[in-house]
Amino acid sequence: MARQTPISRYRNIGICAHVDAGKTTTTERVLFYTGISHKIGEVHDGAATMDWMEQ
Repeated sequence: MARQTPISRYRNIGICAHVDAGKTTTTERVLFYTGISHKIGEVHDGAATMDWMEQ
């Protein structure tokens, strides 16, 4: 059975994957569905919270 840990108990989560594997997309969804962000930013629109560096 999976442990039920409140989100307030989590500290850091790392996401590692190859280029174009969906790391930023996954992170944007996590931020949205946990209530941290009020909109889902898209990488191709330049509106992603985690994709902040100038290209």
